[in-house]
Amino acid sequence: MSRTGAAWTLRPDGIEIAVRVTPRTPRDQFAAGTEEHFAARLTAPPVEGAANAGLVALVAKTFHVPKRAVTLLSGDTARLKRLAVAGDPDALAKIAASLYGREP
Repeated sequence: MSRTGAAWTLRPDGIEIAVRVTPRTPRDQFAAGTEEHFAARLTAPPVEGAANAGLVALVAKTFHVPKRAVTLLSGDTARLKRLAVAGDPDALAKIAASLYGREP
């Protein structure tokens, strides 16, 4: 895997992203966070998988892929999560870089 940005890593089948989740916010939002992870704000509470389901839907919308293309790899009950986003790695990296205001 080659590193494109600290918050995301290229994979042969897409990208892997690190996300810090804040549940129970007024609106859903996915944006640049620190160099280590993206920031996701979710209206869903962190109970019975609601926040994880909301995160998958938000990531899918942000990266223009179907929800089935987003897989939670780690952090099921933690604020810091790793997800795989399946698709064209270059196109997904371009979207990730644009959230940070830079070229891939």
